[in-house]
Amino acid sequence: MTERPVPPIVSAAWDAYGDRREVVEIRELSANVSTNSVYLLLLDDGHSVVAKRSSYGSYVHFRQDHVRIAEWIHRLRGTRYASFLAEVLTKNDEVFTHREGDEWVVFYGQQPFYDFLPSVLTDEQIESFGTEMGLFHRSCLEISDRVRPTWQSLGADAASLHDAIGSSQWRRERGFSDTATGFVRAHCDAFLGNADDLGYHEWTKVPVLIDWNLGNFSVGMDGDGFKFFSRWDYDWFRIEPRMLDFYFCARVVRQEGDKDIFSYTVDPLFEPRFQKFLRAYHEVHRLTKEELLFLKEAYRFFVLNYVLRVGEHFFQPDICQRLQHEAVEEYLPNLELVDFEPLLEVL
Repeated sequence: MTERPVPPIVSAAWDAYGDRREVVEIRELSANVSTNSVYLLLLDDGHSVVAKRSSYGSYVHFRQDHVRIAEWIHRLRGTRYASFLAEVLTKNDEVFTHREGDEWVVFYGQQPFYDFLPSVLTDEQIESFGTEMGLFHRSCLEISDRVRPTWQSLGADAASLHDAIGSSQWRRERGFSDTATGFVRAHCDAFLGNADDLGYHEWTKVPVLIDWNLGNFSVGMDGDGFKFFSRWDYDWFRIEPRMLDFYFCARVVRQEGDKDIFSYTVDPLFEPRFQKFLRAYHEVHRLTKEELLFLKEAYRFFVLNYVLRVGEHFFQPDICQRLQHEAVEEYLPNLELVDFEPLLEVL
């Protein structure tokens, strides 16, 4: 496969950053699933930094997210997760970003990695994952009042999709029929109404990463279990209820394991393996009935927002088209057939 040329903005961003060290080599690290691109910059002193180039959405949101991520990392100092998250590089005590037109770059410290989890977790590893996620969320809850909220919100994203699908051009570009309009809008309305009824507005919002997959974090094996070691990739960072992380946790522990060709069915939330995860989580960070029932809405939001509304920014075109049509033809129709009450057994 022919290597793609490195976009000039990556080198220009390093020049603008003003570091005296010179770049001796740039290697692309992109996973080739997302439309973002990631590069490793090898420096003349033997150290490295990571550059992320993005053109998705609003630069204002991108920069604000990274300011909040930097606050989050700072507040976690003194906890066992002080070095877990990849640092965002700063200049003159402010998060550094470089923008040229409709593209922008941010730099991260290169995170070391230790062990990676297998594609199919053992029972002991599932319990470790639940415990670690519970302890991590608990640490994030304890410092949440010192990490400012962002302008982004779940309600605004759902409302944006509600409006966007009314456009015939928007539907035509994605290959949706006119009949999809009422169907998707009904799911947007269901999300807004059900989340409100469950108490969404009263819950403490914490930093969440949403996209937990086996390539985004490393662990340190500890007997038959493990502890979190390092985490990178902030593509889906939000400040929202902790339950937004749980669908991808369910995907990590599912029986079929990690797959190259993936879909986003609701099924992983109902495997006994996910209930094992929830029990371990609940032991260290208590869950409520309303939060567990909100998993339905967290999943619905994921499909509405990250697959339908902005999927073209997070997935390559062929993957995006398949996922968006599966969302309308399978994910959302099947959601209304599923009873989430059995999840309450973990309480």
